[in-house]
Amino acid sequence: MTTQQVRVEDRSQLSRGEARIVRRRSRALLWSLLRPVRWRIAATVSLIVVSQVCAVVGPLAIAFAVDTGLPDALAGDALPAVVGVLAYAGAAVGEAVLVSVFIRMTAGIAQSVLLDLRRRMFRHTQRLGLEFHESYTSGKIISRQTNDLEALQNLVNAGLSDLVSGLVYMAFVAIAIVVLDPISGLVLALSLVPVVLLFLWFRARSSVLYRESSTRSAQVLVQFVETMTGIRAVQAFRREARNQRVYERLAGAYRDTNLTMMFVFGILYVTTTLLGNLAVGSLVLVNGFRVLSGTVGVGVLMASLLYARQFYDPINTLGEVYNSFQAAAASLEKISGVLSEEPSVDEPTQPVRIRDVRGDLHFERVTFGYDPEHIVLPEFSLHIPGGQTVALVGTTGAGKTTIAKLLARFYDPTGGSVQLDGIDLRLLATEDLRRALVMVTQDAYLFSGSVADNIALGKPGASREEIQRAAQAIGADEFIRALPDGYDTDVSKRGGRLSAGQRQLVSFARAFLADPAVLILDEATSSLDIPSERAVQDALETLLADRTAIIIAHRLSTVAIADRVLVMEHGRLVEDGTPAELIASSGTFSSLHRSWQESLV
Repeated sequence: MTTQQVRVEDRSQLSRGEARIVRRRSRALLWSLLRPVRWRIAATVSLIVVSQVCAVVGPLAIAFAVDTGLPDALAGDALPAVVGVLAYAGAAVGEAVLVSVFIRMTAGIAQSVLLDLRRRMFRHTQRLGLEFHESYTSGKIISRQTNDLEALQNLVNAGLSDLVSGLVYMAFVAIAIVVLDPISGLVLALSLVPVVLLFLWFRARSSVLYRESSTRSAQVLVQFVETMTGIRAVQAFRREARNQRVYERLAGAYRDTNLTMMFVFGILYVTTTLLGNLAVGSLVLVNGFRVLSGTVGVGVLMASLLYARQFYDPINTLGEVYNSFQAAAASLEKISGVLSEEPSVDEPTQPVRIRDVRGDLHFERVTFGYDPEHIVLPEFSLHIPGGQTVALVGTTGAGKTTIAKLLARFYDPTGGSVQLDGIDLRLLATEDLRRALVMVTQDAYLFSGSVADNIALGKPGASREEIQRAAQAIGADEFIRALPDGYDTDVSKRGGRLSAGQRQLVSFARAFLADPAVLILDEATSSLDIPSERAVQDALETLLADRTAIIIAHRLSTVAIADRVLVMEHGRLVEDGTPAELIASSGTFSSLHRSWQESLV
């Protein structure tokens, strides 16, 4: 992992240098999201500024109407009083209209930014290879797409506009009260000293708490998702009580963090409210004596009190915005971490196109390990001519599935090369490779939708007749037609409406409809019962003709259709020959075959 790929789960565990990288990366992501809407943001900020000018004009209009308009009205000139009242009303209406407009504009900007970020996250996580997805749990990915995006949404929906309007309003109020009466401005400025100290304390404390809250929230979500995803294993091994204890511990820690956070915010809210009231009381005391002495008018007193009260109103809002900012900053760090992950399998810069694929496969001195300390394939070499059906057998961990993953280019070798028709897979266009090679695994994953939709994934746009022919070829047509709605039956989430064997048959039909030049079956018959397996074997003999096929299986009945059997141990080939030749020998395959026959007696 490069320094730019620092993953953020608990920021407290990062070094100072890593923390700087994370902050720099987060700022770069934020700017890339805001840059396309920067002019809309500028227009919105302009509206906010004008609306706050209208808000500040109101108390000035009242002061003018009271100190100037009323004396003039008593003298027979009502125009100044009318102007003051109309100015106040006009400012109120203008503020209301402008606030309504910039709220709509802010919402539009927020949704544009969030849509852009959602698209990036989905597109990027699909591009990332198995190395990332096997180390980054599904719960964490879901947390990035839900909790973290929600935290950003809370900030950009209203937080940014509240922040700008609050700061602008406070600045304008400060200017207005100083212009109106410098002494009142001095009293207000002195009341701000404890507010600044309070905010410094709140900033330091809430920063830690919000990052902790974000981490706790993700842990709760991950535990829930992982438990529900593996609910069959949980119930099969009676893990409910243990999982309940873990979940309650995590949820309790999340609750405690949130309670502490609300306590800190409560201190801020109560204290700022108290300081605001004290500021108003101080102005009443100071300006009250000045009114009695005739130094200032009643209008100035009223305006200064309104300004003082309104000056403190945004402070609590700014505290809430800062809370949202802390949560959004922590979330942005985690999201930027995912987006900074580089795909372990790169698309070639100048891809080689291949049309008529023969299916000739060649492993040339391939070295590979899932981590540098444990090499699975040490300088592995193998040639499989096009059109040949090869069975890979061996003990668990021998490297059979690793070979399949390298062929499908889920991983790239750390040494040597894997070639299709003499072309290194790293140079081959991904589109051509996916069209030329299809892999069917033991976990037959079906997507929500109809049976026909799932089969058609092998060939988008396939007709119903093509789908049915594919199902008939592998022996799935009969059970599909027996379903409540036949080919239109909804398989439900993850194919839960079908049995394991039926899901595997649907995945076979999907692969055969794709008509690849190379077909890999990785333990693909393990979920089939004996009748279904025999039906598939009958279909395989026809369907595997004139194409390269690699069959990884523990069931030796599946191996019987192979032209060639390769026996692997510890990432090396120890036997290579036809099934008949290896059975007649006294090697590993012969022993496996003999044990299998004895198990059938």
